[in-house]
Amino acid sequence: MASLLGSTLFEITGQGPSPTKDFFQLLITKTEVIWRTWKISLRREFKGAEPGEMKQSHDDFLHDAGLQHLVGVVFGQHTLEHSKALCEGHYNYLERLPNQLLLRVFFYLSFRDIGRLAQTSQRFWKLSNSPELWEQTVRVRCDELTPDMEILAKAVGWRKIFFTFFHEKLWASKADPASDSLPSATNLA
Repeated sequence: MASLLGSTLFEITGQGPSPTKDFFQLLITKTEVIWRTWKISLRREFKGAEPGEMKQSHDDFLHDAGLQHLVGVVFGQHTLEHSKALCEGHYNYLERLPNQLLLRVFFYLSFRDIGRLAQTSQRFWKLSNSPELWEQTVRVRCDELTPDMEILAKAVGWRKIFFTFFHEKLWASKADPASDSLPSATNLA
């Protein structure tokens, strides 16, 4: 699993809260935390000011309340908690998997589970609504796909085609109406 970790574990940039116009970057690598600042001001004393940079080990960051406060103020408490978790060695490997592999995993999930997973992150939401997932769903699970439907799917989207033409039919054909799983995806190659 360690091979899924690139040299950069997390990176975020943004402008500080009002009234400042300064820009900030938080970069977390496997070994250190880098905090960069760019002073944006019309004041003469800041003209041509060099960007600031502070590098700390993960352990130093975990014990630096001042830098943690800055991260919380600029990027929010959620980003601060995520940064601390990374520095403590808590990595989210699922988020690091390539999209094509995640789409294969999604394909074996029930619609209810895909919906729940989509609520956990922006990336999972995008993948759960991706044309690739819905095209594969229609092609493998729906026997009555016609060339006309394919043309229509390219125009309006595979997800819409699935819910318009096939969803009700698949649900009605299941023996257990309380279940939300669909027929197996064994044809997925």
